[in-house]
Amino acid sequence: MTSPFFQFTADSLAGQPVSLADYSGRWVLVVNTASQCGFTPQYAGLEQLYQKYRDKGLVILGFPCNQFGGQEPGDASDIAQTCQVNYGVTFPMFAKIDVNGADAHPLFHWLKAALPGLLGQSIKWNFTKFLLDPEGKPVKRFATVTKPEAIDRYLQAKIRSQHSSTARAGE
Repeated sequence: MTSPFFQFTADSLAGQPVSLADYSGRWVLVVNTASQCGFTPQYAGLEQLYQKYRDKGLVILGFPCNQFGGQEPGDASDIAQTCQVNYGVTFPMFAKIDVNGADAHPLFHWLKAALPGLLGQSIKWNFTKFLLDPEGKPVKRFATVTKPEAIDRYLQAKIRSQHSSTARAGE
């Protein structure tokens, strides 16, 4: 059975529709982001994760959101500049969306239902992170305060176990 994750689409920061099926077979870290947040420096750590693991099957998907303290007020050009110039972000960034409420992007409705947090099926703040396995199954939710370095330790174990089981299967 195909994961619902692969049935979603989202607009890229440039406004082009992207099928999330494009990420089938990869570990996916979905993050709601903001450019003017106290947690914005996490962009640098997320980029480090992406550089470290992208050749091992990880992709990070950034979804800007202005629902928390108005900390993502800019347009796509402003968001791109903050991400690329200030933090060197090269992972895919998407158009600004809502993550809570009636207008939340369907992907976030699904993620919050699959991995509820302390507030149940809502997101508390910017930089909440959802990890999905290569089959599109949500496996772990990381709080806003969880730094990318902590996620790195989790990924090391997951990706190592995946590679060793793949190697065994091929023997």
